[in-house]
Amino acid sequence: MAENKKIMELKSITKEFFKNKALDNVSIDVYENEILAICGENGAGKSTLMKIVSGAYSHKEYTGDIYIDGKLENFEKPADSAAAGIAMIYQELSMHLDSSIAENLFLGEWINKHGIVSDKKMREETREFLKPVGLEDMNPRIILRNLSASQQQLVAIARALKKRPKILLLDEPTSPLTINESKRLFLILKELKKNGVSSILITHKMDEVFENADRIYVIRDGQCVSEHLVAETNRDQIVEEMVGRKFDNYYPKEEIPLGEVVFEVKDITVPHPFMRNKNIVENASFSLRRGEILGIAGLVGAGRSEFVGGIYGKYPRKSGKIFLDGKEIRIRTPEDALRYGIALLTEERRADGIISGLSIRDNITLASLKKFSRYGVMNNRAQNAETEKVFERLNIKANSIHVPAFSLSGGNQQKMVIAKWLMRDPKIIIMDEPTRGVDVGAKREIYTIMTDLVKRGFSIVIISSELPEIVSMADRVIVIAGGKITGELSRENLSQNAIMQLAV
Repeated sequence: MAENKKIMELKSITKEFFKNKALDNVSIDVYENEILAICGENGAGKSTLMKIVSGAYSHKEYTGDIYIDGKLENFEKPADSAAAGIAMIYQELSMHLDSSIAENLFLGEWINKHGIVSDKKMREETREFLKPVGLEDMNPRIILRNLSASQQQLVAIARALKKRPKILLLDEPTSPLTINESKRLFLILKELKKNGVSSILITHKMDEVFENADRIYVIRDGQCVSEHLVAETNRDQIVEEMVGRKFDNYYPKEEIPLGEVVFEVKDITVPHPFMRNKNIVENASFSLRRGEILGIAGLVGAGRSEFVGGIYGKYPRKSGKIFLDGKEIRIRTPEDALRYGIALLTEERRADGIISGLSIRDNITLASLKKFSRYGVMNNRAQNAETEKVFERLNIKANSIHVPAFSLSGGNQQKMVIAKWLMRDPKIIIMDEPTRGVDVGAKREIYTIMTDLVKRGFSIVIISSELPEIVSMADRVIVIAGGKITGELSRENLSQNAIMQLAV
């Protein structure tokens, strides 16, 4: 990058939370015309650093300096960062869901004449701003809540690009995106790079880093531990630097003898939530054996989550039968499913997996309160003891079971959700995107937990958009496209290419 101009310098950035250093003397240089990746485990300090650069934290809340084009900047608020040419796309959507696409894009910057807002002009310009992200045919009047998660993210990207930034900050931008949408995003970033715009990318997806980034900084425990040109390093080196140790086997899958069929669903049909006379899942079936990890693959929007949600009672079913240990069971609500020993880890853990203001203990025992109460009085000693057991077994990293859930990293929050359902001692565990937004170290720990569970006789259904994950961990995979099962692959025939052939 020596031939390129240095556009931003972060010098000795230190940020503390309650006397704990989230960032410790971090210095990073950013050049024009580059995509810079910042890699690290959850809790390493990456997002905190981006919040400092974006002005979410005032310069009074940390020590160190930020230079843009050689000029010292002291951001008081996000508007100051934006004025300096910086735009931020957050991992968690920061949009107004009950406003239209056009209103989200022009919020605070209304196009008006003589004090009257011009809706027509805003709609025309909105279509232009949506072109780079492939949504030019989308009606600007559509309320954001009615869009899919991936479409909402693309609107957020369009809003950031509307400001014509010099530096674009992206925190896990492809989490809700399909494969094709992710490819489009990186094509946009590469086009921006040609025009002098630099991007800082935070992602746990190593494939994205090595396919698109020019340089990598690795942050561990709040400190920069290395800097590399992508062409001069490899995935194993970066992962080892991120976690501080070497993995002998990233996917700890073990061959376990499978038992009898314990769970079976036949001809499940789930109606579309918004479109009458249309089904989002049609006549889908599978069986699950004791000790088996069954993968469900397919593109985003294929109906994977709706399929398991229909089984679990989260979504209404139009038809279909469910069998447990050979006997038909009736599941109309999630409470029914839990009563039969079926647990579901949902795709959106922050929306319906955890209550962030409650403690780790209260989250873990939330679905098992009857176990610790008698005549309406809670047995806190038993509640603490049982929580401590599963807390230690799953290696949840926290000072105690009494700290709030929001203080945990994404990987530890996910392990906490798994612990909540293990407290119910289920027979069947359905995991929808169990490692989304989780760093490589925590991913491996979750894979190890899965392996341990099936060795103990549990059965697991896993939905994943990460093909290496599903190919490496599943015993068998069914593929869904357009709401229908298009094929089944045994472990001997499993490959990313085989899954994609069926998915499209």
